[in-house]
Amino acid sequence: MKTITIALTKGRLEQSALTLFSAAGIDCSFMADKKRKLIFLSPDGKYRFLLVKAADVVTYVKHGVADIGVVGKDVLLEHPYGYYEMLDLKIGKCRFCVASTIDYDPTDYKRKIIATKYPTIASQHFQAKGEDVELIKIEGSVEIAPVLGLADAIVDIVETGTTLVENGLKIYEEICPISGRLIVNKASLKRNKTSILALIKQLEVEIQRRLKR
Repeated sequence: MKTITIALTKGRLEQSALTLFSAAGIDCSFMADKKRKLIFLSPDGKYRFLLVKAADVVTYVKHGVADIGVVGKDVLLEHPYGYYEMLDLKIGKCRFCVASTIDYDPTDYKRKIIATKYPTIASQHFQAKGEDVELIKIEGSVEIAPVLGLADAIVDIVETGTTLVENGLKIYEEICPISGRLIVNKASLKRNKTSILALIKQLEVEIQRRLKR
């Protein structure tokens, strides 16, 4: 049997994914003591897990290094091609929002400056509204951009909203919900269809069980 390689987004999504996989009957106990390791092979050789950054999950799956990836929908919206999106895992739930300081006027006719880590999402959102905006790509703490006068507003991922409040910002629009997704390499799905679909079925059953709680 071929080993199925699964690329996981490091951090909170990784923990939620491992909890889901375990509840679905996939033994992940060999990853309990991770230390600084990034590659893990299950004792039975059935699965190999890679811990990588979110955007790299897509890269590893696209290039066939990983058969399966677990990554947020936010990353997939920015990198929408080269894989199959197979399953909404219902973990890592958050949302894309437009936020700014309390004096921001979203109805102002002037051309707005929007700071974001997600230019594709922001561009599509404002284009759909018929608004011409200037986008500034920010890599770090985007919340301070309107506070310091770099931008009129931001487009960012919001989980609890605490960071926005602590930086004097409020939400003006909710763009779309975000959650963790399972993606599959196109060639791997052909070569290992039975194993991959069996794994997805196990996860689907567990997700449905959780939704019925």
